[in-house]
Amino acid sequence: IEFPLTVTQMLWVNLIMDTFAALALASEPSYKEVMKKKPRGINDFIISKSMMANIFGVGLLFLAILLGILVYMNKDGIVSVYELSVFFTIFVMMQFWNMFNARTLGGNRSAFYKLKENRNFVVIAVLILVLQIVIIQFGGGFFRTEPLSLEHWAAIIAGTSMVLWIGELCRLFKRIKENRQ
Repeated sequence: IEFPLTVTQMLWVNLIMDTFAALALASEPSYKEVMKKKPRGINDFIISKSMMANIFGVGLLFLAILLGILVYMNKDGIVSVYELSVFFTIFVMMQFWNMFNARTLGGNRSAFYKLKENRNFVVIAVLILVLQIVIIQFGGGFFRTEPLSLEHWAAIIAGTSMVLWIGELCRLFKRIKENRQ
Protein backbone atom coordinates (compact mmCIF):
# COMPACT_ATOMS: atom_id res chain seq x y z
CA ILE A 1 0.00 0.00 0.00
CA GLU A 2 1.33 3.41 -0.81
CA PHE A 3 1.35 5.85 2.09
CA PRO A 4 -2.26 6.05 3.28
CA LEU A 5 -1.93 9.74 4.12
CA THR A 6 -0.20 12.44 2.11
CA VAL A 7 1.93 15.19 3.61
CA THR A 8 -0.88 17.71 3.18
CA GLN A 9 -3.34 15.34 4.85
CA MET A 10 -0.94 14.85 7.77
CA LEU A 11 -0.57 18.63 8.07
CA TRP A 12 -4.37 18.91 8.28
CA VAL A 13 -4.50 16.15 10.91
CA ASN A 14 -1.78 17.87 12.96
CA LEU A 15 -3.57 21.20 12.62
CA ILE A 16 -6.86 19.83 13.96
CA MET A 17 -5.27 17.60 16.61
CA ASP A 18 -2.79 20.12 17.93
CA THR A 19 -3.80 23.67 17.10
CA PHE A 20 -7.60 23.61 16.76
CA ALA A 21 -8.16 21.06 19.52
CA ALA A 22 -5.81 22.96 21.85
CA LEU A 23 -7.68 26.20 21.18
CA ALA A 24 -11.03 24.52 21.74
CA LEU A 25 -9.95 22.84 24.96
CA ALA A 26 -8.08 25.89 26.28
CA SER A 27 -11.31 27.86 26.11
CA GLU A 28 -13.08 25.43 28.45
CA PRO A 29 -14.58 27.30 31.38
CA SER A 30 -13.39 26.45 34.87
CA TYR A 31 -15.57 24.26 37.02
CA LYS A 32 -15.93 24.59 40.79
CA GLU A 33 -15.70 20.82 41.36
CA VAL A 34 -12.04 20.96 40.30
CA MET A 35 -11.24 22.82 43.51
CA LYS A 36 -12.70 19.95 45.55
CA LYS A 37 -10.08 17.55 44.23
CA LYS A 38 -6.91 16.81 46.14
CA PRO A 39 -3.94 18.70 44.65
CA ARG A 40 -1.34 16.83 42.68
CA GLY A 41 1.89 16.15 44.54
CA ILE A 42 4.92 18.33 43.74
CA ASN A 43 6.87 15.32 42.48
CA ASP A 44 3.97 13.73 40.60
CA PHE A 45 4.28 13.38 36.86
CA ILE A 46 2.06 15.78 34.89
CA ILE A 47 0.35 12.83 33.20
CA SER A 48 -1.55 10.70 35.71
CA LYS A 49 -1.84 6.93 35.46
CA SER A 50 -5.45 7.19 34.30
CA MET A 51 -4.46 9.76 31.64
CA MET A 52 -1.66 7.51 30.44
CA ALA A 53 -3.99 4.50 30.29
CA ASN A 54 -6.48 6.58 28.33
CA ILE A 55 -3.84 7.87 25.90
CA PHE A 56 -2.37 4.44 25.22
CA GLY A 57 -5.73 2.67 25.22
CA VAL A 58 -7.34 5.06 22.75
CA GLY A 59 -4.17 5.26 20.66
CA LEU A 60 -3.85 1.49 20.36
CA LEU A 61 -7.56 1.14 19.60
CA PHE A 62 -7.34 3.77 16.84
CA LEU A 63 -4.21 2.08 15.46
CA ALA A 64 -5.90 -1.34 15.39
CA ILE A 65 -9.02 0.05 13.70
CA LEU A 66 -7.05 1.99 11.08
CA LEU A 67 -4.72 -0.93 10.32
CA GLY A 68 -7.74 -3.21 10.03
CA ILE A 69 -9.35 -0.80 7.57
CA LEU A 70 -6.16 -0.66 5.47
CA VAL A 71 -5.89 -4.46 5.39
CA TYR A 72 -9.57 -4.71 4.39
CA MET A 73 -9.16 -2.07 1.67
CA ASN A 74 -6.12 -3.90 0.28
CA LYS A 75 -7.90 -7.26 0.01
CA ASP A 76 -7.87 -7.06 -3.79
CA GLY A 77 -4.31 -5.69 -3.90
CA ILE A 78 -5.42 -2.21 -4.91
CA VAL A 79 -6.35 0.70 -2.68
CA SER A 80 -8.13 3.37 -4.69
CA VAL A 81 -8.05 7.12 -4.07
CA TYR A 82 -11.70 6.84 -3.04
CA GLU A 83 -10.81 4.24 -0.41
CA LEU A 84 -7.92 6.40 0.81
CA SER A 85 -10.38 9.31 1.08
CA VAL A 86 -12.59 7.12 3.25
CA PHE A 87 -9.56 6.12 5.35
CA PHE A 88 -8.45 9.76 5.79
CA THR A 89 -11.97 10.82 6.77
CA ILE A 90 -12.31 7.98 9.28
CA PHE A 91 -8.99 8.98 10.85
CA VAL A 92 -9.99 12.65 11.13
CA MET A 93 -13.48 11.88 12.42
CA MET A 94 -12.16 9.56 15.13
CA GLN A 95 -9.96 12.45 16.29
CA PHE A 96 -12.92 14.83 16.01
CA TRP A 97 -15.08 12.73 18.35
CA ASN A 98 -12.17 12.13 20.70
CA MET A 99 -11.84 15.91 21.07
CA PHE A 100 -15.23 15.83 22.81
CA ASN A 101 -13.98 13.09 25.14
CA ALA A 102 -10.93 15.23 25.94
CA ARG A 103 -13.25 17.90 27.39
CA THR A 104 -13.95 15.54 30.27
CA LEU A 105 -10.47 14.16 30.93
CA GLY A 106 -9.99 13.83 34.65
CA GLY A 107 -13.71 14.01 35.35
CA ASN A 108 -16.77 11.90 34.90
CA ARG A 109 -19.18 14.44 33.49
CA SER A 110 -20.68 14.07 30.04
CA ALA A 111 -18.87 15.50 27.05
CA PHE A 112 -22.04 17.53 26.49
CA TYR A 113 -21.93 19.08 29.99
CA LYS A 114 -22.23 22.87 29.56
CA LEU A 115 -21.24 22.52 25.90
CA LYS A 116 -23.33 25.56 24.96
CA GLU A 117 -21.32 27.67 27.42
CA ASN A 118 -18.13 27.06 25.46
CA ARG A 119 -18.97 28.77 22.19
CA ASN A 120 -15.34 28.57 21.04
CA PHE A 121 -15.34 24.79 21.33
CA VAL A 122 -18.58 24.50 19.32
CA VAL A 123 -17.32 26.90 16.63
CA ILE A 124 -14.02 25.04 16.30
CA ALA A 125 -15.78 21.65 16.17
CA VAL A 126 -18.10 22.88 13.41
CA LEU A 127 -15.13 24.44 11.58
CA ILE A 128 -13.21 21.15 11.66
CA LEU A 129 -16.22 19.23 10.36
CA VAL A 130 -16.94 21.72 7.56
CA LEU A 131 -13.29 21.95 6.51
CA GLN A 132 -13.00 18.14 6.44
CA ILE A 133 -16.01 17.99 4.14
CA VAL A 134 -14.52 20.71 1.91
CA ILE A 135 -11.12 18.97 1.78
CA ILE A 136 -12.67 15.64 0.81
CA GLN A 137 -15.29 16.94 -1.59
CA PHE A 138 -13.15 19.60 -3.30
CA GLY A 139 -9.52 18.83 -2.34
CA GLY A 140 -8.88 16.73 -5.43
CA GLY A 141 -5.26 16.38 -6.45
CA PHE A 142 -3.91 18.69 -3.76
CA PHE A 143 -5.18 16.49 -0.93
CA ARG A 144 -5.38 13.27 -3.01
CA THR A 145 -9.08 12.89 -2.33
CA GLU A 146 -12.22 12.00 -4.19
CA PRO A 147 -15.67 13.19 -3.14
CA LEU A 148 -17.47 10.71 -0.91
CA SER A 149 -21.08 9.72 -1.36
CA LEU A 150 -23.67 10.93 1.14
CA GLU A 151 -24.09 7.33 2.29
CA HIS A 152 -20.38 7.02 3.06
CA TRP A 153 -20.40 10.34 4.93
CA ALA A 154 -23.35 9.18 7.03
CA ALA A 155 -21.72 5.80 7.73
CA ILE A 156 -18.36 7.38 8.65
CA ILE A 157 -19.90 9.98 10.95
CA ALA A 158 -22.16 7.43 12.63
CA GLY A 159 -19.45 4.77 12.89
CA THR A 160 -16.70 7.02 14.20
CA SER A 161 -19.08 8.65 16.68
CA MET A 162 -18.77 5.38 18.62
CA VAL A 163 -15.56 6.94 19.98
CA LEU A 164 -17.74 9.52 21.76
CA TRP A 165 -20.54 7.14 22.76
CA ILE A 166 -18.16 4.58 24.26
CA GLY A 167 -16.53 7.40 26.23
CA GLU A 168 -19.98 8.56 27.38
CA LEU A 169 -20.85 5.04 28.57
CA CYS A 170 -17.57 4.70 30.47
CA ARG A 171 -18.16 8.04 32.20
CA LEU A 172 -21.75 7.07 33.00
CA PHE A 173 -20.59 3.84 34.65
CA LYS A 174 -17.99 5.80 36.65
CA ARG A 175 -20.67 8.23 37.85
CA ILE A 176 -22.95 5.35 38.86
CA LYS A 177 -20.07 3.66 40.70
CA GLU A 178 -19.18 6.90 42.54
CA ASN A 179 -22.80 7.50 43.54
CA ARG A 180 -23.00 4.02 45.10
CA GLN A 181 -19.98 4.68 47.30
